[in-house]
Amino acid sequence: MGKRIIQQARGHGSFTYRVRKRAFRYRLQYPRELKGEGEVIKLINSPGHSAPLAKIKYSGGIFYIPAFRGMVEGQKISFEGKEIKDGNILALGKIPVKTPLYCIESRPGDGGKFIKSGGNSASINKVIEEDIFVLMPSKKEKKFNKNCRAVIGTIAGEGRLDKPIVKAGKRYHIKRAKNKLWPRTSAVKMNVVDHPFGSGRGKRIKSKTAKRNAPPGKRVGLIRPKRTGKRK
Repeated sequence: MGKRIIQQARGHGSFTYRVRKRAFRYRLQYPRELKGEGEVIKLINSPGHSAPLAKIKYSGGIFYIPAFRGMVEGQKISFEGKEIKDGNILALGKIPVKTPLYCIESRPGDGGKFIKSGGNSASINKVIEEDIFVLMPSKKEKKFNKNCRAVIGTIAGEGRLDKPIVKAGKRYHIKRAKNKLWPRTSAVKMNVVDHPFGSGRGKRIKSKTAKRNAPPGKRVGLIRPKRTGKRK
């Protein structure tokens, strides 16, 4: 008897595929207006994030950001000064070229969207008039508005991928913290009734490119790719 493929089951929205809300109860975001300075009142271990989080108190309340490498409780961080110091939150236009930074806003005031995973950082590559070009961890360059804010420094949690996950149970608990489905069966190892890539007696995958108007049970592999084949 056939069954729903993973894409169909995920679309159904059962508890197996829903995000575990408790793991993401800390919202990582700058307040819209930041003035003066703040204080790191607590460092938090969050199972839903790859880096420790910092709870920061300022004149307008409390907010959370990923902690930077070397952060300590009780530390003061500035929001509008020109001092280039780890932890300070400044507009990109006030940060010198080649300075490591993270938690960059996509648009001024949106609270920070880019570079939030453990051990990562970007750096300002060049400035052309009103545009700031940032070199991302992927080694690609991205253009930002000069008023977008970012945290100076490198996110804590570097090296978390260096130690191998030796036991399957450890991987299971890591995935379960974020409610990620694991272990996941490879499509080519399924029966033909359970997945479009199933059967075939080995890894001879049928066309990986799904038709544009394919139904949910057939929308697998490369869905509307811009290009296929090896890049030359």
